[in-house]
Amino acid sequence: MNRNTIFAVLAILGAVSTSAARADEASDKVAVAKQIGSAKITLQQGLAAGEAQGHAISGKFEMDEGKFQLSVYTANGAALQEVIVDYTTGKIAKAEPLSEAEDVAAGKKQVAVMAKATTTLKDAVDKAEKQTPGFRAVSVEPKSKANHAVAVVTLVKGAQFKSVSEPLE
Repeated sequence: MNRNTIFAVLAILGAVSTSAARADEASDKVAVAKQIGSAKITLQQGLAAGEAQGHAISGKFEMDEGKFQLSVYTANGAALQEVIVDYTTGKIAKAEPLSEAEDVAAGKKQVAVMAKATTTLKDAVDKAEKQTPGFRAVSVEPKSKANHAVAVVTLVKGAQFKSVSEPLE
């Protein structure tokens, strides 16, 4: 095989894998929208429950291996954890250190953004929900935008998703 053929094959494989990842993400969003009604607690309550293990740095309702769950990332010093909160009782079901490189990298970025924050993720989610009547928060993640800390809150109403950015400083 010549060099151009190899690059063409790699480009096609990359496009196929990106398309498959987007399809999985879209499928997961649809599943979360369908399952969110079964959650007896709010994202904010999940964040508060996660605080028992450290400072909440993000949270989301998600599908993990086909199972609906509420995941909260926490930081306690340099220790990063994923806390699974039972979405029907609000109690911690499981807490374990982040181990996958991608999760650790995301957690470190979130810690850096939250270091600038003067308000909590819970307060940002409360504000986002007040500004979008009828919508329910399903995720919150701190991001740096124009050198400022913001919380990107994803909300759902039926099958409609909306993202709102709320200042954290």
